[in-house]
Amino acid sequence: MTDDDGTTAAAATGTLGYEQARDELIEVVRRLEAGGTTLEESLALWERGEELAKVCRHWLEGARARLDAALARPQEDDQV
Repeated sequence: MTDDDGTTAAAATGTLGYEQARDELIEVVRRLEAGGTTLEESLALWERGEELAKVCRHWLEGARARLDAALARPQEDDQV
């Protein structure tokens, strides 16, 4: 999943939208739960799942920040 320097997977996950990352994460979890993979495959899936979870977390944190900012605006207008 990564090159020797570890940049390929990071670059690939950096371009994913939330829904894409979530859907791929669901598939990774499904494959891990189903079993039947080698140890090496399981570790690669786990690492990919961790990367995808970070992407999802990043998107959700950004959405929370935007919501908080939008909710704070009317309060700022009332104080002026």
